[in-house]
Amino acid sequence: MARRTGCAGAAVPLSFGTALRAAWAPRRASHPRASAAPRRHAVKYVLLGAAAVTTLAAALLLGPANVPLGDLLGSPILWQLRLPRAVLAFLVGGALGVSGVGLQALVRNPLADPFLLGLSGGAGLGAVVAIALHLPGPWALPLAAFVGAVGAMALVYRLGLIGGAELDARILLLGGVAVGAFAAAITTALVSLAEATELRNAFLWLWGGFSGASWTTVLVILVYAPLPLVVLAAAARPLDLLALGEEPAQYLGADVRRLKQLVYLSASLLTAAAVAVAGVIGFVGLIVPHVCRLLWGRLHHTLFPTAFLTGGILLAAADTLARTVVAPRELPVGIVTALLGVPLFAFLLRRWTVT
Repeated sequence: MARRTGCAGAAVPLSFGTALRAAWAPRRASHPRASAAPRRHAVKYVLLGAAAVTTLAAALLLGPANVPLGDLLGSPILWQLRLPRAVLAFLVGGALGVSGVGLQALVRNPLADPFLLGLSGGAGLGAVVAIALHLPGPWALPLAAFVGAVGAMALVYRLGLIGGAELDARILLLGGVAVGAFAAAITTALVSLAEATELRNAFLWLWGGFSGASWTTVLVILVYAPLPLVVLAAAARPLDLLALGEEPAQYLGADVRRLKQLVYLSASLLTAAAVAVAGVIGFVGLIVPHVCRLLWGRLHHTLFPTAFLTGGILLAAADTLARTVVAPRELPVGIVTALLGVPLFAFLLRRWTVT
């Protein structure tokens, strides 16, 4: 069979290249499915937007304080407590959802999530150190968590380069598990030696929550999140190609080495920003990508925006439940996401097994 050299320098069969180009070529406009697909997606976007508005409205209306509906717009409870908290929960959920999509595409593993790569362990260690040392100031704990997450990211990234100049996804996963376990061991040791008040604060932070939400914390994630989001959105098409494998992606023009670096660093920084303001919140970055792929397909130009909205809806709803179910007391939101996420993930596993 005739062969020619791809951009990666490997010999590629002509039929293979033709098949790949055909697979990724857009459908003809006259095709019935091609004309129906945009309409279906438009309806789904409208429903998703309506769900987001409904979830945010419920977050503003519901709470332990009974504020009459007519007085709500003039109440400081709305503007200083509920609104910044709802916005922060939505933004953090969106950031974790997008980060999960990017990391699962990077390592091509459906079980990957932002916290499997050691970021939660590093952030938790940084936060517990700040609590144990009684570091002063409202920014001490978020800053320590951010530094811990970035430190874990850098260490895992360095481990991923072992054996060559190109990032190895398998070593990245194993390195993330190792770094996370090491950080968790140190965190557990510090917590076991902590006093009662420090122990409670560490526990609450390690399970995540938005009780300290303010417009300042909203501003923090608005400062750090846009750049990683833009980078990941720009990587949508190359990530579609990477799903075919590294060699086919290189043949079709993707710079796989640079793509891996940008996606890993962007998703990790996005997660670090989310963890810094909200603590460790699991299952969002794991579940949301699967739900979006089930409803929207596998193309990343669709997955990224829908994952942002779906993650925001999930976490805003979970936070509303966390502060109302046992009011006036409050549950850590990470417990609620775990209670919601485990049955949902079991349902998805059953669906994959059946299909």
